[in-house]
Amino acid sequence: MTKPLRWGILATGKIAGIFARGVAGSRTGRLVAVGSRSTDSARCFAAEHGVDPARAHGSYEALLADQEVDAVYISTPHPQHEDWAVKAAAAGKHILCEKPLTLDLAAARRVIDAARARGVLLMEAFMYRCHPQTVRVIELVRSGALGKVGLVQAAFSFNAPFDSQGRIWGNALGGGGILDVGGYPVSWARLVAGAVEGKPFLDPAAVAGVGVLHPQTGVDAYAAATLAFANGVIAQVSCGVGLTQDNVVRIYGTEGWLLVPSPYVVTRDLTPSKLLLHRAGATTPEEIIVTPDRTVYAYEADAFADAIAAGRRDVPAMSTADTLGNMAVLDAWLRQVGVVYA
Repeated sequence: MTKPLRWGILATGKIAGIFARGVAGSRTGRLVAVGSRSTDSARCFAAEHGVDPARAHGSYEALLADQEVDAVYISTPHPQHEDWAVKAAAAGKHILCEKPLTLDLAAARRVIDAARARGVLLMEAFMYRCHPQTVRVIELVRSGALGKVGLVQAAFSFNAPFDSQGRIWGNALGGGGILDVGGYPVSWARLVAGAVEGKPFLDPAAVAGVGVLHPQTGVDAYAAATLAFANGVIAQVSCGVGLTQDNVVRIYGTEGWLLVPSPYVVTRDLTPSKLLLHRAGATTPEEIIVTPDRTVYAYEADAFADAIAAGRRDVPAMSTADTLGNMAVLDAWLRQVGVVYA
């Protein structure tokens, strides 16, 4: 039996707890340590998730120095990702880092270079990429079930109360919709455009973005962009932290269209998910049911561990080249909208 991958979690916010439960349900991993900004919060998190109190570290540095940790999951606010990912690489830890990997493309390249230099695996945590529902969508696109794909529509947006100092709205914390959730619809669009070509992803030839900035913090409250790909696929993507939208993905082709009702988190448990295939001429959509045997975060943890076990330089479901392509689009979108981070 393969030795379990020993995980350490760096930062103890809400998403860290969700990922910890994912590791617990994975077939390859075990959570062995946690690092927080205080010993009290580390111990509280450790008690909740069955971690040995001796490995409840009161600093991120102590977590990275823990020799029992093989890989770290970084879930700090966005602006801290680069610093801690580079330090994790220097410590010889494999790195799964929350989205966005960094605040911009240049920083993403620095993190990837640091991981490459130390020979550690790095993945940006787009968990949905590892779920069988996503695999099924790509199979449908590649099979020709939709005919020639021409348009992708994808949104991820919610309406959060304004807090100038909070992670979602604060300028100093990299707030706004594009960095918080905009990467999801962009990554879906690039994934589908690539699938049309039998490739893992495709980068757009042109990006045209607009958005509305909050007058107090200057971050984007909501935004939209059109991506044009060289193969004729067009994508309309949108996001926001100050506007509720229909968070679905629609893929339109010459022979029909596909609705993905829950494209990102998919399901929070083992409930089957549903795809709706509207074939040309049909009066009702065909229901395609995908039944998981793990949560989306467990699939992510397993995909990461499997790549390490296989000696890969990348996780096939979300490579570092894919991350760079996504960051390039987000950079262009932010620039066109006029977001400037202090």
